[in-house]
Amino acid sequence: MYEERPSRLAGAVVWTRTPQPGPVYPVLPDGCMDLLWGAGQLFVAGPDTHAYTPTGDRRAYAGVRFAPGTAPAFLGVPAHELRDRRVGLADLWGGAEARRLAERLAAAADPVAELEAVALRQAARTRPPDPLLGELVRRLESGATVTAAADAVGLSTRQLHRRSLDAFGYGPKTLARVLRLQRALTLVRRGVPYADAAVGAGCVDQAHLAREMRDLAGTTLRAYSAVAASATSAVSATPARLANSETPQPSGSRITA
Repeated sequence: MYEERPSRLAGAVVWTRTPQPGPVYPVLPDGCMDLLWGAGQLFVAGPDTHAYTPTGDRRAYAGVRFAPGTAPAFLGVPAHELRDRRVGLADLWGGAEARRLAERLAAAADPVAELEAVALRQAARTRPPDPLLGELVRRLESGATVTAAADAVGLSTRQLHRRSLDAFGYGPKTLARVLRLQRALTLVRRGVPYADAAVGAGCVDQAHLAREMRDLAGTTLRAYSAVAASATSAVSATPARLANSETPQPSGSRITA
């Protein structure tokens, strides 16, 4: 079962996933990055540009999901270096530090709360996220075009692209597509007809949304709706975060849903 709550870290979400019988659902791109704890290890899930399907690992996991653009300052690594990857924290912060934190989590009475505390302590020691890119995300989430959003934050196209690669892992156009797809899927989960969800999210029409589903999610609207309905009936947690619930694969390549 997947559950989440707002974190004390601004803009972040704390989530847990406990194993249960049934299908393993894909993780869809959402612009976020996660710090994960599971199987006695710490991992980082980089920003996705396509759906990620877990390999059936049934162990329990927990994570802190960072709002788009906020994790690179926390991790000390540009987001594009982690794009479409799951990476052990030891590869980013060194083996000694990662082991120390892992031992701390393993010994904690509440590992989930301790994981959030790790995130809060680290965030307090690092520079804050770029406020201009936070404003960019807010404007793109509200449906603004990349050009309009760039003008609003006072960045040239070249400046915006370079800073977006560092903050989001890809350019602003890809971020806009990912956020638009998430808006559409939110409407679909609420029962809005596909055509209305497409237009409401900012797509030209339903065919446009269908193409985005294939390109970014690797599935169809009908198949996604079936999975969302199955998740709703199978667990008490809302499927609203179906696209984002993470569970890592200790391979050092990408962390999961």
